[in-house]
Amino acid sequence: MRIEHTLPSDLARGKPLRILVVGAGGTGSAIVMGLPYLEQAMRVWGHSSGLEVVMMDADTVSETNCVRQPFSSSDIGLNKANVLINRINLFWGTRWRAEPANFNERTLDRINDSSLDLLIGCVDTRAARSIIARALTKTRNRTAYWLDLGNNAASGQFVLGQPLNARQSKESRAAAHRE
Repeated sequence: MRIEHTLPSDLARGKPLRILVVGAGGTGSAIVMGLPYLEQAMRVWGHSSGLEVVMMDADTVSETNCVRQPFSSSDIGLNKANVLINRINLFWGTRWRAEPANFNERTLDRINDSSLDLLIGCVDTRAARSIIARALTKTRNRTAYWLDLGNNAASGQFVLGQPLNARQSKESRAAAHRE
């Protein structure tokens, strides 16, 4: 049995790729700080619209965060997502947004009209992953991909998938395989 993956036809057609990064801790900060390089590469290869990024986290910088995350003592007490996005926007000239709030099941309706190209989950609890999963599989949601990242002191994992929702229903997948 041969399995093929084709990108959704509406992905990257003259519009920015819409990305939501949930979590601005160790993993989330590393991911979001790498995205400007992806955007630069996309622009060089003809995708002039680049990326539209939103980073979401309600947490504030603490003294312990300054040890293994890209924060300094001057950031203590400030919202992590705001600090990171402001730095990126200032350095790279982007217009990305920070949402200093917790992700919930209605977040996608509010932030991006339920039409993300990629949600990158950088959360550290099963409960948070469960909330993301429920939001992504709502029938009206149109998020194309979910990249779930996690780690501990000795290991890590990543899972990339397509949530079953309005953009990738079972019927649309079956039709794509028939073509």
